[in-house]
Formats: sequence, structure tokens, C-alpha cells
Amino acid sequence: MKTRVASLFLGIVLTAAPALPAQGPHRSPSHFDTHETHVPSGAFAGGSFNYARPQGEFRDFVDEGFGGAAHFLFAPGNQGLLGLRVDASVLNYGSETQRVMLSPTVGGRITVKLNTTNNIAFFGAGPQIGLPDGRLRPYLGGFVGVAYLYTESSLEGNDDDYEFARTTNQDDATLSYGGRGGVYIPVRGGASPISVDLGFTYQNNGEAEYLREGDIRDHPDGTISFTPSRSDTDLLNFHVGVSIGIPRRVRGH
Repeated sequence: MKTRVASLFLGIVLTAAPALPAQGPHRSPSHFDTHETHVPSGAFAGGSFNYARPQGEFRDFVDEGFGGAAHFLFAPGNQGLLGLRVDASVLNYGSETQRVMLSPTVGGRITVKLNTTNNIAFFGAGPQIGLPDGRLRPYLGGFVGVAYLYTESSLEGNDDDYEFARTTNQDDATLSYGGRGGVYIPVRGGASPISVDLGFTYQNNGEAEYLREGDIRDHPDGTISFTPSRSDTDLLNFHVGVSIGIPRRVRGH
């Protein structure tokens, strides 16, 4: 579910991109011969699709993960060489779906889908330095933040995707820090530039307790039990996405 939401978000960003203001300044006439001009602000927003490979001992427990991310970059000044970047992401590393009866009272006449997902959410911030001009614009950066590992179970109807119940079965949080590198490939300039964003991120996540597929056991009396794993949770992420400049309006005469 989290992967579908992240992919949908990325699709919305990509679809909306061509509708942004065209290259060059835009003027809006008003009274007394004043006008508005859109100019670059040094602020950028972006979204991406992520593929992750666990590293170190985490690789002994988890194979891979998929998800989506969003970021905001503010690189003020004339050159825009140095900026502050804020990131948020959700990664899914396992899921299970079962068909179960709604309740013992109703019996098997009404069944629902029980979805269980294993996820890692991340939020962090740090500096980023990169080339502001050229056909290829490489960048490097670092960050510090929090990684949140959680397993959720939810119920939805068999004939639709409407969720009507959700429970967090297990969660844990750990400090996260690391570095990133990549390249922006400009596809449009002007006050609201658009670039393809290709790159990687290495996350040094601390030790955490988490669940994997099959770690939740259902018992005949209605109770459940867990078999959690505990290890460092380092990740190597690869991403492909888009970065869109946020223009600033300037009034003139």
C-alpha cells in the first residue's frame, strides 16, 4: 500500500510538471502600468521512486525494498552552489495478504482482505553542494535524521480498496545519517526549471527491532505472537525522480 501511494505521488508530480509556467519571465498586467515577473527563487521540490538494497547484517534478514520519496531544497544566493535539503521517504520491504472472515459471528459469508506491510519511513535534513549550470549538474550531500521501522495490518473489502481498520503491530525508531550523490539533467529552464534527478543515498541506520514476512503468527483463540529480528538497518538507496523549481513573483513598473 505504501509503495502504491508513493508511486501515485510521483505520477502526479510528473503529470503536473508540463503545466507549470513556461520558460522565461511571465508578466501579468495590472493597473498603473505595473506588472509581475516570475524569477527563480532558489527553492526546489521533487519526488522520486526508490529501490533499496539492505547492507551489512540487515542483508541477512531482508532482500530488497521499494518506495517513494519527496524532498525540498533551498539554495539561496546568485550561484546556488550550497543549499539545505529536507527529505522524507517511505520504503516497503515486505507484505502479506490474506482473505479472512469479517467476524466469527458473521462467519464465512462476508470475507475481507487482511493486508500486512513492513515499512521504513525516514525524515532528515542536511547540506547539499552541486553545480548550478551545465547539461549535467552533479551534486553531493549529507544528512542526519530518524528512521522509523513499523509493521501495519489493515482490513479492506474484497471488491474495493477502501480501508476501514488499521493497526500498528510493531514499531521502532533509530538515528539515521549518511551521504548522497547524484546528477540533475535539465529538461526545461526559466523561472521554474525542471530536471530529471538520478542518484543514490547511503543510510547508516542504527540497531532496531523489526518484523519480516511470516513473523506474525495467528492462534486459534484469536491472539497473535511476534518473532521480531534485531540488527543494524543500513540501506543503499537508488532513485530516479524529478526536481521542479519554485518561482518567485516580483512586482515592477
